[in-house]
Amino acid sequence: MTNLLEPPETLLPENEAAQAALDAGTDPALVAAEHPTFSAAWAQLGEAALERGETIAAYAYARTGYHRGLDALRRSGWKGFGPVPWRHRPNQGVLRAVAVLAKAAGAIGETDEFDRCRQLLLDSDPASVEATGLA
Repeated sequence: MTNLLEPPETLLPENEAAQAALDAGTDPALVAAEHPTFSAAWAQLGEAALERGETIAAYAYARTGYHRGLDALRRSGWKGFGPVPWRHRPNQGVLRAVAVLAKAAGAIGETDEFDRCRQLLLDSDPASVEATGLA
């Protein structure tokens, strides 16, 4: 039984070429340059920057992936709320970008942004909070 008051799940379309390039180990900066709307490339750039301790670069990469992802979600019918399931791989790029943005925001003391991003993940799919290490 589904909740008739809740909007349907938003499932982003596949970007097979961009995903295949990332899966093959292509530099995510090259993937982002060729596919600038592909949030997974921006998320991967942000994750790598965080690992290197480059918090501001991570924030910038994640902010780009976040905005590109929100644009894609809206094009797919999302109205700013409702489920964006983690299990659907094309959704993971934007959800990962939101998580990187939360982590980078938290690292620079931007607690309101951290809280907003974490809440967006919880509202989209609680599994995304666990999967991205924000649980």
